[in-house]
Amino acid sequence: MAAVTPALIKELRDRTSAGMSDCKNALVEAEGDLDKAVDVILKKGIVKAASRAGKVAAEGEVATWTSPDGKKGVIVEVNCQTDFVARGDDFRKFVADVVSVAKDLAKGKDLAAEKYPGSDKSIDEVRKELVGRIGENIVVRRWDALEATGDAGVVQAYVHMGGKLAVLLAAQAPSADKKTDGDFKAFVENAAMQIAAMSPVVVDKSQVQASDIAKQKEIYLAQLKEELDNATARIAELKAGGHDLNEKDLAAELKAAEQKKGPPEAMWPKVVEGKITKWYTEVTLLGQENVWEPGAGSVDKVRGELGKKLGGEVKLDAFLRFGLGEGIEKKTEDLAAEVAKTISG
Repeated sequence: MAAVTPALIKELRDRTSAGMSDCKNALVEAEGDLDKAVDVILKKGIVKAASRAGKVAAEGEVATWTSPDGKKGVIVEVNCQTDFVARGDDFRKFVADVVSVAKDLAKGKDLAAEKYPGSDKSIDEVRKELVGRIGENIVVRRWDALEATGDAGVVQAYVHMGGKLAVLLAAQAPSADKKTDGDFKAFVENAAMQIAAMSPVVVDKSQVQASDIAKQKEIYLAQLKEELDNATARIAELKAGGHDLNEKDLAAELKAAEQKKGPPEAMWPKVVEGKITKWYTEVTLLGQENVWEPGAGSVDKVRGELGKKLGGEVKLDAFLRFGLGEGIEKKTEDLAAEVAKTISG
C-alpha cells in the first residue's frame, strides 16, 4: 500500500474538489492508488465529475508539423525542467530538429534512436550533450503521426499557448475540390480548437471502448445506491427520535429524505442509460456542444449542416491531443524546508 501523504490528498482534492477528509478516506480505501481513489469519490457520489489526468507538471514544448499537401501530420513532446530553458534558443532548436526527423519517420519507430540532423549521432546522444550544456534534464517523451484518408482528406494542426498544448485532426471534405473550401477549412480549424479546449476522448461513441462504458455504468449505479443508502439511513435516524424537531419540521425532513432516495431501483437501468447518453456528449467530439458558435448546437450538428451546404458528407476521422506534461508528477518541496536545507549546507 502506498503511503497516503498530504501531497497525495491535495492532488486528489485538486482532481475532484472533494473535501480533505473525503479525499483522505478515499485514498485509504484505495490503498494509496490515486486513480482508484477518484473512482471511490465518484461512486460515493461525493462529486459528480473528476479529472483523471494529473496536473501539468513538466515544462518544455509540444510541437507539430503538417506536410505541404496537408496529407500527414506529426506531433512531438519534448520536456525540460524549467520554463526558462523551454524558451531558450538551444532547446527550441533541438525541438525543431527532432520534429524534422519525426516527419519522415514511420509511425511507431523509436525517435530517440534516429540520427540527429547534420550529425552522425543519434537524437538521444545529442540530447545527453544538451543536458550537460544546459544543466537540467531533457526528455524526448513521445511522438505520434496522423495521416489523412483519401483524396479529400486533410490533417489540421493546432498549437495552443506557444506549445503547452497541441492537436492534430484528420478530416475529410465531401470531395477533393471541396477541401480548399473556406467553410470546410474554417470548420476543421474550429474542430481542432474544440479538441484543445474541451478534451474529448474520441470522435464519436462508436469509438468508445466497451470496458469504459461498463466502468461508467458501474460508477452511475454506485452513485444511485449511495444516494439510496444515505437517504434510508437519514430516515431511520429521524424516526428513531433523539432530536429536537417539532412535528412539522420532522415531517419536512422526512419528506426531503424520501426525495433524496432517488428513482425506484426498478428504474435504475433506464436512469443509467440516460446518464450514459449524456456522458457521450462530454467524451465524444461530435457529441459536444461546439464552442466557437454558441447556440449552433453540437459539433455533429454543425458538421451535418456544412455537409448539406457542400453537397456531401464532412467527416472527422481521428485526432491526437498532447497536453504538455500530462501525467508527469513534478516533485515539490516546502519552501521553508528547502531554505533551511540550503542554509545548513
